[in-house]
Amino acid sequence: MLFVLVWSVRLCALGAWVATAVACTWLLGVAPTPQPWNGPVVWGAVAAGCAVVRALLLWVLRVPASVAWWRRRRLRGAGTGTGAVSLSKERENNRGRWDDWSDWEDAHELSFPGDEIWTKLRTAAVWVLVAFASGAVFVGMWSVSEAGGKAETLRDAGAEVSAATVVLEPGKVRADVDDENVVRGYSSRLVVSVPGGPERLTVKGAYTLGKPRKGDEVDVLWARSATGLGGYVHEDRDLPMIAEGRWKAFPDTDSGGMMLFAFILVAVVFGAVLTPVFTLVADADDLQELAWSPLAQTVRAALTAGVFLGWRPLLLGEDPHVVELLFAGGGFFLVLIVYILTSMRSLR
Repeated sequence: MLFVLVWSVRLCALGAWVATAVACTWLLGVAPTPQPWNGPVVWGAVAAGCAVVRALLLWVLRVPASVAWWRRRRLRGAGTGTGAVSLSKERENNRGRWDDWSDWEDAHELSFPGDEIWTKLRTAAVWVLVAFASGAVFVGMWSVSEAGGKAETLRDAGAEVSAATVVLEPGKVRADVDDENVVRGYSSRLVVSVPGGPERLTVKGAYTLGKPRKGDEVDVLWARSATGLGGYVHEDRDLPMIAEGRWKAFPDTDSGGMMLFAFILVAVVFGAVLTPVFTLVADADDLQELAWSPLAQTVRAALTAGVFLGWRPLLLGEDPHVVELLFAGGGFFLVLIVYILTSMRSLR
C-alpha cells in the first residue's frame, strides 16, 4: 500500500510539472485565438488537481510514518546505549528499501542510494518551471488585457485584412506621446475605401505610426458579413494573425517586443538567480525533506489551485470576481514569493 502511495506522490509531481509547463506555454500566445481558451483551462486544471492530490497523499503517507515514529522512539528509550544505532547510519541503511517504507522516519528514507544528484536536478527543474510560469503569467495577463476588443469582435465575425485607401480627411487626430514628449503614433477617425468591399468604411480609433492623411494606404481589419461594425486599423498589431486566430507568442510588433523583454526580465533573470541559489547552495537532505513535507507542499498546492481558479474566468471569457482578479493579476508575484518562502528552510 505504501509502495503505491509513494509512487502516486511522485507521479502526481511529474503530472503537475508537465501540465503547468504546457498550460503556461499555451498561455503565452493564446490572446489572438478565439475565446474560450479551453486548452490552458484543461491543462491548468490537471496541474492544480495533481498538486492537490499530491499534497493529500503526503498527509496520508504520514499516518503510518507517525505510528512507526512513536514505536521507534519507545524501542530506543527501552534499549541500552550499546544497542543503539545512530540515526544517520540507520537512515542510510534504510534508503531505497521499498519493503521498509512503513517504518520510514523522515523523507530521506524514501530516496534512493546516491540520490543527491537526482535531488539537485529535480529541484532545479522545479525552479526553472517556477521562473517560466511567473514570466508566462505576467506576459499572459498583459496579452489577455488586449483581447476582447473590437479586433476580436471582428475576428469572431469572420474578419479579413485588406489594403484600404483613406478617402476623406482624417478626423479627431490626436498624437500619442511618451514620457519624454516624443510622438509614438497617432489616433484618428478614418473613412477608407476597401477594394472589393465597401466604398466607405468608418474606422474609429485608428492607430497609425505616421500622421494620417487623405490618400494614405492602410491595412484594415473588417468583416464582410458585418460591415456595420466598421473597421480596425492598428499599425502596432499583427492584423493577419488576429484575423486567422492562430496561436503566436511575442508577435513582431512593439508590444510583442515589450512582452518578450518582460518575459526575459521575469523568467530568465529570476530563473538564473533563484535556481542556483536554491539548488546548489541548499543541502540535498534539506531539499529532500522539503519535497516530502506535507505542510510545504500543501501551501504550494493551494497556490497552484488559487492561481488556476483566478485565471479560469479570464480564459473562458467570463467576468472575474475581485478575488479571482487578484490571484490572476498577482499570480506571477505570488508564485515567486510562496516558493521562496517555503524554500528558505533548505538554506539553513
